[in-house]
Amino acid sequence: MESSLLDTAAAAGLCPAAAGRRRAGSTASFLSCSCSSRDCRVSASYSHSISRMLSGVRSAARKKLFRSDPVAADLLGIANWSDETSGGAGGHQQQQHWWTVLENNFVLEATDDEYGGVVVDADRLPDDKAAFARSLAASLSYWKSVGKKGVWLKLPVDRAEFVPLAVKEGFKYHHAEEAYLMMTYWIPDDEPNMLPANASHQVGVGGFVINDQMEVLVVQEKYRGSSLDGVWKLPTGFILASEEIYTGASREVKEETGVDTEFVDVVAFRHAHNVAFQKSDLFFICMLRPVSSEIKIDETEIQAAKSMKFETVKQVKLTNPPRRLFQWMALEEFVKQPFIQEDHMFQKIMDICIQRLRKCYCGLTPHHVVSKFDDRTSTLYYNVAEPEDVNCSAA
Repeated sequence: MESSLLDTAAAAGLCPAAAGRRRAGSTASFLSCSCSSRDCRVSASYSHSISRMLSGVRSAARKKLFRSDPVAADLLGIANWSDETSGGAGGHQQQQHWWTVLENNFVLEATDDEYGGVVVDADRLPDDKAAFARSLAASLSYWKSVGKKGVWLKLPVDRAEFVPLAVKEGFKYHHAEEAYLMMTYWIPDDEPNMLPANASHQVGVGGFVINDQMEVLVVQEKYRGSSLDGVWKLPTGFILASEEIYTGASREVKEETGVDTEFVDVVAFRHAHNVAFQKSDLFFICMLRPVSSEIKIDETEIQAAKSMKFETVKQVKLTNPPRRLFQWMALEEFVKQPFIQEDHMFQKIMDICIQRLRKCYCGLTPHHVVSKFDDRTSTLYYNVAEPEDVNCSAA
């Protein structure tokens, strides 16, 4: 009897008219399909995969989902339904009822990804914990029976009570954002987990701002450790999600000092590991050209700001020293700070920046390109000294 039902279900999938009648609940119409002989032959071969799928789901539902929920099992009419149920109108009706309930109520709404997995629709999750627990268990059995591999489950913050239930089923934390937690599940027992790990890097930028008078903009942060007490440094910060390196560098300088800048190039970058929360860190040193000169201090982040000049030293005290102290200072004095003198990396960064100013070194400039790999526009940074490039004469 199960085979008969499954053949009919497969035929309904190939016959839109019959499928429509099935959703309307007409048993007589559902069992008759006006498909062509060719379509019916296809439906017969298709029934085997459907049978395999339902076998796992039905077994899980009977043995696991409703063991502790006899009321739900009774309402669904499968409390006493065994694998050997067959024959008679009652057995046929039970199986047909089970198919409809499973398809319409228990498997979580999801879309296939390009790697053989599924992505659960976070906007169509059940409303309560009991329904979610039943649907999640049934869905895992269903996805396993049809050969799915990875499962991506995004739980919004207003569904936080579902997290322990997913963990109990074997889901793992992947990453979290302000509005959701992403969890994953790897189904195959005989294959290594191929789901990509969470992002491994944070990306930072530092702005080496230089104007036509060869003045360099530096800042002094309010929140710092004792080892950085009194140190003047370049404006720095982190790149935001979906933000370009060149726009992020200008934004950080603007936020910290109020100075508008134009991106010139990337002069160097540093790669470090086990930084914040054991993440790796990419830090890009960017040369910027100011298009405004007035310093407007962000008092929540910066203790002071100053502009340093090669030739002269001049102090200007504002109305509220020392928080608003800035001065013109020779670059040599800036480089002689103990913090820089004792740090080989910062010494090298300053050497590179000076060589860039002398046009003896070419930085990396952004170029927008499109790849057939993903048909998207991305930014490629490289240092080709074109003839019309007056900013760099290095060959």
